[in-house]
Amino acid sequence: MFKCLMYLFENYIHSELNVMADHKLLTDELTGAGFQKDEVFKALAWIERLSGMQDNRDASLLINKSVSSIRIYTDLEALHLDMECRGFLHFLEQVGVLAPETREMVIDRALEIENREFSVEDLKWVILMVLFNLSGQEQAFTQLEGLMFDAGGGVMH
Repeated sequence: MFKCLMYLFENYIHSELNVMADHKLLTDELTGAGFQKDEVFKALAWIERLSGMQDNRDASLLINKSVSSIRIYTDLEALHLDMECRGFLHFLEQVGVLAPETREMVIDRALEIENREFSVEDLKWVILMVLFNLSGQEQAFTQLEGLMFDAGGGVMH
């Protein structure tokens, strides 16, 4: 499923076409590209849930942003997101790329990725997909994209 999501993101990120709205067209194209139908359906459902989070995000903006807190991960979250992933999320929150509500969206979407070994590289792509799909997150998206694709290839955190 993750490879299917990556394919969609890489091929339609800058597309002006609204192909995401036509599930039949997408399913046909993705199966033609070699993806199994169950992978395609899971990927499209993942994207739909991400879109639904955008709708709920407006209500979460009413939360007092001046309150600082520490995120405690559940056992399931810690199992899926290793120490490097959790550290990277914390780093992005500290530098202002992620806000608490976008961090929670990222964690939610990352937990649905079925890779047995979920790496920080996988997490970076999930974060890009989440930020790309949220209005008002263009600067955070660009900042993370710059970190990921920096030609220097240095350590990010």
